[in-house]
Amino acid sequence: MKGQLEAARQAVGEAIAVFYDPRQNAEHAADLQRSHRLRGEMASLMQRAEAWGRAASGADRHDRSEAEAEPEEWQPFERRADALFGTSSRLDD
Repeated sequence: MKGQLEAARQAVGEAIAVFYDPRQNAEHAADLQRSHRLRGEMASLMQRAEAWGRAASGADRHDRSEAEAEPEEWQPFERRADALFGTSSRLDD
C-alpha cells in the first residue's frame, strides 16, 4: 500500500506533506488512514511478539531451574554419580 501511495504522489507531483495529509487529500484519505492504522497494528503486534519472547525466555529459565531440582531418581546417572563421587564420575583413560 505504501508503494502505491508513493507512486500516486509522484504521478501527481504533490509535496509529501500535502499528499500524506488526509485533510488535504480527500481522494486518497481512506488509503492514508488505512496505511496509518496498519502501521499501528504492526507496531502493536511487534510489541506483543517481544513480550511473548521475553515470557518464553523466562519460562525456559524457570523450567531449567525446576529440572535441576528434580527428585534424585529422575536425574541422569552422571549427575547422581558426580554428586556422590566428586565433580567427575568418568574414568580417565
